[in-house]
Amino acid sequence: MKTSKRKIEHLLLCAEKDVEAKRNYFDDVHLVHVALPEVDKDEIDTSVEFLGFELSFPMMIAAMTGGHPETKRINEALARAAEEFHIGMGVGSQRAALEDPSQEDSFRIVRDVAPTTFIYANIGALQLKEFGVEGVEKIIEMIDADAVAIHLNFLQEAIQPEGETAARGCLSAIKEACASLKVPVIVKETGAGMSYGVAKRLFEAGVSAIDVGGLGGTSWAAVETYRAMQEKDELGERLGRLFWNWGIPTPVSIVECSSLPLPIIATGGIRSGLEIAKSLALGADVCSAALPFVKPAMRGAEEVEKVLEIMAEELRVTMFLCGCSNIEELKRAEIIVTGKTREMLEQRGFLRRVQKAKEK
Repeated sequence: MKTSKRKIEHLLLCAEKDVEAKRNYFDDVHLVHVALPEVDKDEIDTSVEFLGFELSFPMMIAAMTGGHPETKRINEALARAAEEFHIGMGVGSQRAALEDPSQEDSFRIVRDVAPTTFIYANIGALQLKEFGVEGVEKIIEMIDADAVAIHLNFLQEAIQPEGETAARGCLSAIKEACASLKVPVIVKETGAGMSYGVAKRLFEAGVSAIDVGGLGGTSWAAVETYRAMQEKDELGERLGRLFWNWGIPTPVSIVECSSLPLPIIATGGIRSGLEIAKSLALGADVCSAALPFVKPAMRGAEEVEKVLEIMAEELRVTMFLCGCSNIEELKRAEIIVTGKTREMLEQRGFLRRVQKAKEK
């Protein structure tokens, strides 16, 4: 039950504590206002296709929870909202259900209430090595998933006392999964970002999409800081505080990873429709978020739907002010990058790639 207990601890800490990175790098990204938009706001089309599914707007509820009895109602609320809005959704790590089949219900509920929604299963790269392709097939079948995400959370693993850090061989396991599974494989970071070099290796391994999971949103080092404080673990607390803001900012990760010819999911600091728009203008194809939905999901599906409606309207307003009638036009919208984000892109040699993409 250790994994199951940890799942509910993580969820409650995200709901109750300040677990976000200290800086949201989207503040450095500015969309250019179009004073004469020549677009009717009511006719703006926010729909987008992702891995063969049409989403009503380029947003997914990120992999969040499951694996503990108390998480079932939360996953149910999230799934009902995703079904209502015709967007995608991921479940939390299904490791707990592989270890204890009695936890499967907390994941199965998602497909039960969202029969037409794009849903992806979820397992860690280390558990992929442990359970193999057969284990991944089981979690896919568990929720009749349309894709599977293999998550990389080595920052968290390095800090938490139960962490597993035998990372050698994960790329080979991912490559085998890509060759063997019948559904698309997404590889996702969980808050520390993805560089071009890692994304290229994953592309060559055969992944179908990359979720950059960048620095700027929930910090799992922060979550582990609070867990360490509860356990009076001084070393764990020190490590958590030291690495609270470790990683590659989400906007930088988007630019680096979108240099490759595969779909990019922007996660990490997506808190409004404005950040969705900025992400797509930087090169992402869809976005996702978890933290904005945690507390609403605890109150029910209608509260989650309210958050989604606000985000969708914020996106429409942003598109209108940029003179964009659809998502393809938004992806070509003019942007200005300033501050630390610009410095990072310049030093990494990627700023010119943003400019060139807008010139096409």
